Amino acid sequence: MKMRILSAALGLFVAAGALRAQAPASQGPSLYKRLGGYDAIAAVTDEFIARFAADKSLSRFLVGLSDNSKARLRQLVVEQICSATGGPCVYTGRETKTAHKGLGITEADWTASVKILSDALDKFKVAAKEKDDFLAVVSSLKPDIVERP
Repeated sequence: MKMRILSAALGLFVAAGALRAQAPASQGPSLYKRLGGYDAIAAVTDEFIARFAADKSLSRFLVGLSDNSKARLRQLVVEQICSATGGPCVYTGRETKTAHKGLGITEADWTASVKILSDALDKFKVAAKEKDDFLAVVSSLKPDIVERP
């Protein structure tokens, strides 16, 4: 059960290979570099998870996680973003569809999560192009995450 809850919190992210498949090829710096690298990604992740946990409609996905499970959740999210945006990290989590199957994530859950992610990016003043590029990649995962309208 705890792993299913952990998977729900990863709802906005996907295994690195799937995200990379969605990201457009570029001649310039990777999205990872344009976002500010590992430390910037870690800071946004920390803010996202804190806001996610504080949201009354989404916190149910984190109920029962131990401190160790919360730390693992955070690290998996950082690794996924790092890897998916062209950084040096390796993501070892499960495939998106498998990780979210049976969680009953709704359209409302998705919308609330994307808003929280957007707000976290705004807090750190992520530039509009990088924010849009990142949210576009994340949004491509919606069919594998949302199970119910």
